[in-house]
Amino acid sequence: MNDTIVTESRNAIEELYEIAKLKRGDIVVVGCSTSEVLGSKVGTNSDPDTAKALFQSIHDFLDNKGVFLAAQCCEHLNRAIVVDAAAVGEAEIVNVVPQPKAGGSFATAAYHILKNPVVVEEIKADAGMDIGATLIGMHLKKVAVPVRLKTTHIGAAIVIAARTRPKFIGGVRAIYDQSKL
Repeated sequence: MNDTIVTESRNAIEELYEIAKLKRGDIVVVGCSTSEVLGSKVGTNSDPDTAKALFQSIHDFLDNKGVFLAAQCCEHLNRAIVVDAAAVGEAEIVNVVPQPKAGGSFATAAYHILKNPVVVEEIKADAGMDIGATLIGMHLKKVAVPVRLKTTHIGAAIVIAARTRPKFIGGVRAIYDQSKL
């Protein structure tokens, strides 16, 4: 199954990258329930090997593009974020080391694979991918726009994606830059 989920995750992140028009320095937040990927209820079948394969696949693609991957922890760590320190500059760092049952396997994989991992309580990402109903919305910039991907599942988990756009301001007389929509 790992080959299939790696292919599905790679397809999904490639689609999101293109649709969201991501660029070097942007941040993509990913929440992932390996339990859901494997066909179980969220939080009941955390699998470190599946998490490593998924994280590595998504990270390798984004890293090649100069885009940061932020891994959302589970509810037991208040959905904190594991990310490379370079992505968050002077943000306030919190002290916790994610574990499969306290943070989730995906965030644990991120913490151990990233070269300079830090954990922050929140982030404002440019796009996001929710693998298995992990509720990533709190970590996206203000105006999130749903993205329909051709890749609707990774394993048994539903995949929902979003990009962000700048807020519209100015009312009826305003003219908007169509390239930012």
